[in-house]
Amino acid sequence: MTFKKSLISCAVFLFSGAALSQDYLPILQYHHVDASTPRSTSVSPAEFREHMDYLKEAGFQVLDLAQALTNIRKGVVLPDKAVAITFDDAYRNIYQNGFPVLKQHEFPFTVFINTGPIENKHRSFLTWEQMREMEKYGGVFANHTVNHPYMLRLEAGESTAQWRQRMTEEVNTVERLLIEKLGHSPKMLVYPYGESNQEIREQVAQQGMIAFGQQSGVVNKDSDFTNLPRFPAAGKYAKLSTLKTKLNAQPMPLVSYQDGGDFASSNPVSMTLNFKEGNYRLKELSCYVSGQGKASLTWQDETTLTVMAKSAFPIGRGRINCTMPDKTGRHYYWFSNVWIRAAADQSYVTEKVKKS
Repeated sequence: MTFKKSLISCAVFLFSGAALSQDYLPILQYHHVDASTPRSTSVSPAEFREHMDYLKEAGFQVLDLAQALTNIRKGVVLPDKAVAITFDDAYRNIYQNGFPVLKQHEFPFTVFINTGPIENKHRSFLTWEQMREMEKYGGVFANHTVNHPYMLRLEAGESTAQWRQRMTEEVNTVERLLIEKLGHSPKMLVYPYGESNQEIREQVAQQGMIAFGQQSGVVNKDSDFTNLPRFPAAGKYAKLSTLKTKLNAQPMPLVSYQDGGDFASSNPVSMTLNFKEGNYRLKELSCYVSGQGKASLTWQDETTLTVMAKSAFPIGRGRINCTMPDKTGRHYYWFSNVWIRAAADQSYVTEKVKKS
């Protein structure tokens, strides 16, 4: 039986009895569905079934990602307990171990694909034929570049102009193949490793695309649609008890935030959060720095908070996660920010590079 999309219009939810009350969307991020692949990016088939069974049993409304994001931007309310499911990298074990469960539950899902190994017929990656089959049951396929590069790193001897051309081809080649092989593209992109800068994000916006980083959090109309958050659900994040907290998370009620840019230095990072006026439990907000524990919090006034790490990040990507209980204590507001600290021998393109 071919999957029937039940998410195209809000009218469907009115007739089905699901409450229309949610203006935000938590998005789950998976990679491998396999017990023998790297644990950091994997859930076992048993864990994946446990997650999906819980979504079904607890009454979560699994939505088509592209349609849900369109609705959020237009101010169209989502059903209560709305959530979306995504996968990165187009591994074949998604088809073998994840797809049968998704099909059974009639859950739509989105897979962000690297077309390099697919076009090279790598046996560990999906085929176009498998993707066409998955489309019949709610599968959507989107852009994760051709070769999964670090999008901000220059290759040896490469100029910034050559880098821009290479990144354009990484994205546009996938868009062309999606149209050629599947007949359509949702115009969504996941940045490999979650890395982007302002120039990349502006280019994405100019192309009318939506893009995702690697920070955790919940999407609402105030989100940056060129750098949206998702919740990782694999590896150390695969435990159902912690996943339940994220599924019930809400966007942090921020007017704005300042993070000093995408790159960290040899100094501790800091960010300033500007909260909306409202009856929030601001004094119960906590922020944690990856590898360091609790961050230092300094309130500038009743709605402005500076969050600072205790020490500099090591080379790689570091983050600060902030959470705050809502008035009921049943949900948490959630915000996360990621910085890149480059090694001396890594030629990163930073915001300071000007177009020549």
